[in-house]
Amino acid sequence: MPVRSANLLAVAAFAAALWATAAYAEKKYDPGASDTEIRIGNIMPYSGPASSYGVIGLTEKAYFDMINDQGGINGRKIRFITYDDAYSPPKAIEQARKLVESDEVLLIFQSLGTPSNSAIQKYMNAKKVPQLFVATGATKWGDPRDFPWTMGWQPNYQSEGRIYAKYILEHFPDAKIAVFWQNDDAGKDQVKGLRDGLGDKANMIIADKSYEVSDPSIDSQIVALHDSGADTFFSWAAPKGSAQAIRKVGELGWKPRFFLANVSTSVGGVLKPAGLQFAKDIISTAYLKDPTDPVFLPPEKTTAYCRRWQPP
Repeated sequence: MPVRSANLLAVAAFAAALWATAAYAEKKYDPGASDTEIRIGNIMPYSGPASSYGVIGLTEKAYFDMINDQGGINGRKIRFITYDDAYSPPKAIEQARKLVESDEVLLIFQSLGTPSNSAIQKYMNAKKVPQLFVATGATKWGDPRDFPWTMGWQPNYQSEGRIYAKYILEHFPDAKIAVFWQNDDAGKDQVKGLRDGLGDKANMIIADKSYEVSDPSIDSQIVALHDSGADTFFSWAAPKGSAQAIRKVGELGWKPRFFLANVSTSVGGVLKPAGLQFAKDIISTAYLKDPTDPVFLPPEKTTAYCRRWQPP
């Protein structure tokens, strides 16, 4: 899961739902709730290869602290318990068990990362503890028949891929596409959306290379994609991998049409570390305001946007 601005819209919606529920609750509670407290669990990659996402968990904690300072939810204080899984599925399982069995949380909220959430999905549903507003766009979270205790939140990756495919077919029908993707369900979903969107034109993809989130370098993959002769490049990668890809493409002097996955569009977390001089004309989408993007400093700017990044 791939730095996004903290998902305050989801937090606000969730807090409103808690408020309404608590107001009409009877004096009978599941573990994690009482007349005075609501315990909410969370798992974030505060360390490891996706640690730039950790700011989301810190911001969510700050938001819940603000709610507590304002009196809580119908008099109940929120105890937000957030643990580090280092973007590691085995560690995510360990932390989920700790939250459910030791901390006895009412639910796990906004845990981040497709691999981590995939690892805990069966456990959470077996325990009948909500895995709420999962912070990943994998399509698997929309399966209420098999996993009724899991609920996704953000736009799914396959839809994003189809959006880019439609744009390419309309504007660059002769494009030769190279794809750099994350070797997990997130990356596979994104590439599938692109291929599905291209339909019988999927042979426009002339090269693809995958990487592991833990890889220290992705230079060899980018060099191979550059050598394919592609004039259009996709980076379906977490923030660190995308920043490395942007920089390497720039250092090679390669000038493809560059499409960047929306999980890695943070100006402060991705584009600046990569080098803003290399980020010019990158094409992407977004569904949240990025607090590190100067375009959002004026308050009248809208939440949803689709634009080409130009360095300030």
